[in-house]
Amino acid sequence: MAALADQLSKVVEKTERLIELCAALQEENDLATLENESLKSALAASKEKNKELEEKLRVLKLAKSFSETNEKTLDIKQKINEFVREIDKCIVLLKK
Repeated sequence: MAALADQLSKVVEKTERLIELCAALQEENDLATLENESLKSALAASKEKNKELEEKLRVLKLAKSFSETNEKTLDIKQKINEFVREIDKCIVLLKK
């Protein structure tokens, strides 16, 4: 009978250790879940910031292309004016 009581006592002790281990693991799991949620939130914020920065970059590239076009347009207008002046000079010379 003593052996049976010892075995029962060992089973109870092991069960208590398992319950404690289970509680510790549950606490660790809860902490990991909280950390996971925090990281998901940080990732979502980073993705949103990335989208905003990509949009700003797109706008800047577009603005730069417009400014280059304006510079090119101004340069082309100046060249046309120079050609017109040269043509006018040639016409004057031809009339002489």
